[in-house]
Parts: sequence; C-alpha cells; structure tokens
Amino acid sequence: MGYLRFSSFVLVAALLSGCIASVAPTSATLQGDAAHPARAQGWVDTKLYFGLGVAGDTVNGVSEQRWRDFLDAEVTPRFPDGLSVVDVYGQWQGKGQAVPERLRSKMLVVDYPDTAANRAKVEAIRTAWKQRTGDQSVLRVTQPAEVSF
Repeated sequence: MGYLRFSSFVLVAALLSGCIASVAPTSATLQGDAAHPARAQGWVDTKLYFGLGVAGDTVNGVSEQRWRDFLDAEVTPRFPDGLSVVDVYGQWQGKGQAVPERLRSKMLVVDYPDTAANRAKVEAIRTAWKQRTGDQSVLRVTQPAEVSF
C-alpha cells in the first residue's frame, strides 16, 4: 500500500510540474509594423469616463447608437490604432447637490506615445463630448505605461 501512495504522489507531482511548465510566459511581438514596436518607451495609458445618463433610465440620456456615433466621429479618427471601451457604473455629485447622481457610464481606454499632439487629441475628445451632451466634465486619468506588442 505504501508503494501505491508513493507512486500516486510521484504521478501527481509530475502532472503538476507539466502544467506549470506549460503556462510559462512567452514573449509576444507584433512583427513588421513600425507603429507597434516590440517595446515602446514614453507611452501613457489614459482612461476617460463618460456619463451616459441616470442609471436605470434607458429612455433618456445617451443611447448606444449615439455613443457609437461619437466614437466614430471623434475618437477613432484621433486614435485609429486601437482603443477599448468598458461599460461602467459611475457616481457624480456636483456642487450644491445633496446626493450623488448614479450614472450609466463608459470608460474609454487609450494607450499612446506621450506627445503634445496626442494629449491635444485627448482634450479634443473631452471637449467634443461636453459640447455634444452639455456635461460639465469628462474624468481623465493618465498614467505612465510600459507597453509592448
């Protein structure tokens, strides 16, 4: 019986070590595209938060189609190499408000080389949203990013 337990232990250990070896990280690179180097220096990750309307109210506020139209007209032309959009729940409490507004929201994530031109593109997106919707703000969070493709 002791030999059987020892053999089972060795078999399980061997299987587990194979699993660990099979998930070892690999280095992935996108080849042949100068806009997407294997390693990039001086990039940032920016998240923009857009309020679409009061949570639970799907009749008023910004519809999915209106959001996509905004992306097509204002965001994609400025950052055609790629972006991400995430549905999020947000809260906003303006000056003089007793309670926060609970909002349907979108978070736009864009990674790009940190240049004056790209920062201006982000500001243009924020300005365009405020002009289209009358919103007071679009929250922006920008952090340095270590990027590779």
